[in-house]
Amino acid sequence: MLHTNEKPHILLVDGMALLFRSFFATSAMGHYFPNEAGVPTNAVQGFVRHTMTALSIFKPTHMAVCWDMGAHTFRNDLFDGYKANRPEPAPELAPQFDMARTVSEVIGWKNYGVPGMEADDLIGSFVQSWQGKADITIVSGDKDLLQLLRPGVQIAFTKKGYNVYDIYSDTRFVEEYGITPLQFIDKKAFTGDTSDGYPGVKGIGPKGALKLIQAYGSVEGVIEALDELTPGMRKKIEEDMDMLHLSKKLAAIHCELDINDPIEDMTIPLFGEEVRAAMEQEGYSMIIRHADSLLNK
Repeated sequence: MLHTNEKPHILLVDGMALLFRSFFATSAMGHYFPNEAGVPTNAVQGFVRHTMTALSIFKPTHMAVCWDMGAHTFRNDLFDGYKANRPEPAPELAPQFDMARTVSEVIGWKNYGVPGMEADDLIGSFVQSWQGKADITIVSGDKDLLQLLRPGVQIAFTKKGYNVYDIYSDTRFVEEYGITPLQFIDKKAFTGDTSDGYPGVKGIGPKGALKLIQAYGSVEGVIEALDELTPGMRKKIEEDMDMLHLSKKLAAIHCELDINDPIEDMTIPLFGEEVRAAMEQEGYSMIIRHADSLLNK
């Protein structure tokens, strides 16, 4: 992505996505890297190393890390089944949520979390607030974020290791998906999302949903044109009408949070001696080694 001199380039880090990814990458081999107190640190150290590498690859001028604040969000109030099928976090991961946020603050990265909201909603609100005023790179593994693509916004999906990313722009999305990023919400309203636990419309899969959106533009457009659909398709939609509307609400990232912080709040700190000493004290030796290897590149 081209960055002009006038516009800042903000890196938005999905802290939750990188924390989970880092945990599973090492716990699969039984590596938890416990600290002196015996508490695992594999997710925390992996999250920091991921973020440091992203900073070195994308070279932003500013950054923010976004977090979920507990499991319960406004989407659970809308629908009991939201994410209900997800297992509890592993006991080795549970203490690392707070640890990750703390270490992020010690390093000097700007952190955001709002009770009742997901990291996605913070990222979406950032995009909304800074649209046109900054170039934005989002680092995540969460495909739900595709709906946020627009000119000046790119999403770098984690692919392999710390430095291989699959990068989406709005133009790439339109070419591959055949709909606009915002219509991705309408598509998910029909198909549902098994990992988030909401069903959409029974019997309508990705291909059927795509045809409907391409023909009628949105959920509302499809509903207005029910008479034009085949009797079978019309029946499916009519029988699941409430769930269709609810699924659209659940699929949409909430972009209205008030994020008016000055850009200076998101300045990228140097990894100085104080931070290094704090990392040593906590036993985060892999973070220190990773910082040194990036500095010496």
